Amino acid sequence: MAKKRTSKYKKHVGKSPGTLTYTGYKDSQKLFIESFDYSSDFINEQELQNIEDAFQYKSTDSVTWININGLNHINEIEKIGTHYNLHPLVLEDIVNISQRPKIDEYEDYIFVSLKMLYYDADENITIEQVSFVLGKNYVLTFQESEGDVFDTVRERLRGGKGRIRTLGSDYLLYALMDAVVDHYYIVSETMGNKVEDLEDILFSGNVKDDLSQQVLSLKKELLKVRRSIFPLREIISRIQKSDSDLILKKNLQFYNDVYDHIIQLSDSIDIFREMIWSLMDMYMTTISNKMNEVMKVLTIIATIFIPLTFIAGVYGMNFDNIPELHYKNSYFILWGVMFLIFIAMLYYFKRKKWL
Repeated sequence: MAKKRTSKYKKHVGKSPGTLTYTGYKDSQKLFIESFDYSSDFINEQELQNIEDAFQYKSTDSVTWININGLNHINEIEKIGTHYNLHPLVLEDIVNISQRPKIDEYEDYIFVSLKMLYYDADENITIEQVSFVLGKNYVLTFQESEGDVFDTVRERLRGGKGRIRTLGSDYLLYALMDAVVDHYYIVSETMGNKVEDLEDILFSGNVKDDLSQQVLSLKKELLKVRRSIFPLREIISRIQKSDSDLILKKNLQFYNDVYDHIIQLSDSIDIFREMIWSLMDMYMTTISNKMNEVMKVLTIIATIFIPLTFIAGVYGMNFDNIPELHYKNSYFILWGVMFLIFIAMLYYFKRKKWL
């Protein structure tokens, strides 16, 4: 019996726009809030005990990154949304993990939603939504659970390396988005290795019965990655064309670099897509060739036995007057004739390179 699939959209049906409904399955995830408040001279990193502790950073002169893990905590997300004047539709998109990557510009902030991609220990693709809210001196990030791709950004903030602590919140947003995109390269490389491994199996001739399932699984992974990456071109393009004061003109060149990475990744995904279709064609061709080989062997065997069966049929008839049956060595002569026919046909097939 096929496994019954549950719809992740049922929670939304019949509710008014702006109603916060968590569409994921991690309902027991604990709320975790961390903050990085910094300038060129100092940094203050701490784990916040409750959502109200994050309210103080809205109007500070320093830059603040507030990272919130646990989208199942609707009440806390509503509280911080109310304090930072986030639109109800933005909050709805934050807790809707099936949201397509997008960007929305508002008067006081910019909302961006992306997909984090990474492989787990078993090399299964993991997709997690991460939402960003860029304000004048702050960036809010919302994640479904703990564990992300931002460790390099944290280390840069702690060590004061590079320009991250000397520039504003728009550069912080770039750094976080760039970390997400950089992990796309790891996913792309792993996927490329999987495609090459399947190619090696096909060309080696050691085709297993579950190869078609492996190709189909890889095709599904590719579609998930493609749906996550392709909308980013539109997001970065809108940032480049934005007239918002939240993104400084001098920092647009960094977003241009992300755009170049997205184009490169999109090209790689298109190449993998063609390779996977080619793998499926190669697999079907291999199966067809193996079937043809079996049919060829069976046909040769049947062809060899046609004259032998004819001879056996003639001398197996129940007529009284068959002169050859009364010869002393008829049995051995018949076996010799049949053996010569067998050898002659094998020689003929070999000369024709049918064997």
